[in-house]
Amino acid sequence: MLEGLLPQILVGLALVLLVIGVVAARRRRPSGRRGATRMKDLEAMERAGRTAVETPTRAERDKGEEEGEAREQEGEEGEEEGEAREEEGEAREQEAGPLPETAEAAAPPRPSLRDRLVKSRRFFAARLSEAFGGGVDEDTWEDLEAALIQADVGVETSTKIVARLQVAAKERGVSDAAELKGLLAEELIALFDSVELGRDRALAFAPEPPTVWLVVGVNGTGKTTTIGKLASDLSHRGKGVALAAADTFRAAADEQLQVWARRSSAQLVRHQPGADPGAVAFDAFRFARARGLDVLLIDTAGRLHTKTPLMDELSKIRRVVEKEGSVTEALLVLDATAGQNGLAQARKFTQAAGVTGVVLTKLDGSAKGGIALAIESELGLPIKLIGVGEGIDDLEPFDPKTFVDALLS
Repeated sequence: MLEGLLPQILVGLALVLLVIGVVAARRRRPSGRRGATRMKDLEAMERAGRTAVETPTRAERDKGEEEGEAREQEGEEGEEEGEAREEEGEAREQEAGPLPETAEAAAPPRPSLRDRLVKSRRFFAARLSEAFGGGVDEDTWEDLEAALIQADVGVETSTKIVARLQVAAKERGVSDAAELKGLLAEELIALFDSVELGRDRALAFAPEPPTVWLVVGVNGTGKTTTIGKLASDLSHRGKGVALAAADTFRAAADEQLQVWARRSSAQLVRHQPGADPGAVAFDAFRFARARGLDVLLIDTAGRLHTKTPLMDELSKIRRVVEKEGSVTEALLVLDATAGQNGLAQARKFTQAAGVTGVVLTKLDGSAKGGIALAIESELGLPIKLIGVGEGIDDLEPFDPKTFVDALLS
């Protein structure tokens, strides 16, 4: 009988031992991990065919809920405190008024014409000081005429100026050097603004687009650069611009013009190197007209005014364009440092291309700005623009009074 009960007794003992082991393991478990069941216990219980899930008591659940509500209340109080700080900050900002805007970096002031003509101004100042230093007498007029000639005003124009100045000084009773200098300024301005010549210094536009401006001049005067500056100015004024690369003789001339076209947002028309300049000008005119562009600027090959075949080519370009439209301006670009040689150039180019106005470049680098007086007095050509620097904006309309004041101030 005992043998039949032995297996049951052994199973009962095993269960008792298992329960004792579980209880002992729970007593050794840290308090911070009450909600977790150790892996070894789970494995032992699985081997025994049971799974245990530990659940918190009601007292523990009530305590946890109270702690959660306390934390939520603290969070709400923190939010209210933060909102109160924001409102306080906004109130302070309103009392202080708007913050001052950050000042943009001021662009450097643009140099005045007087500053740019410093070489010519110093030259005139030194010569006039010598002429007027000993009072007004016969030597004064001779010294003044010599000073004007040295400043590239030219013999003919210098003689005219001194003769008119003598008459005016005698009529007004001028004997003081400062008064004589002021009288000289009046005479120079009057020479530029001679009413009988009726000079119009504004660049002309055609009644119907495209307006054509033919630009001519010898090499090295800044002709292509002048075209680029004109194109930039026109584009900034909302004009549609096309450039004709009719200088097919000089190497890389069209590439130089292409750079200016990109900088000024202009359209470029060009042919292969060595192409007929007249054909380029003709195609460029049709291109500008078909696209409704406002102005066509034609670059031409630089040439010496003594080369008759090359000068005749300018006449051809003009004739070709005038088959389709008209040339509104023929602008001669002259280097102010060329002196009296510029007069000879102007005469030849006027005959070949019908020059309507002069662009006088490099005035800022010349000590003899008197060439401007000679051009207008002897040739009757109006100076329409002056170049006073290398920047894209350093091309200005010519104003006689501003120019004379810059020279004599």
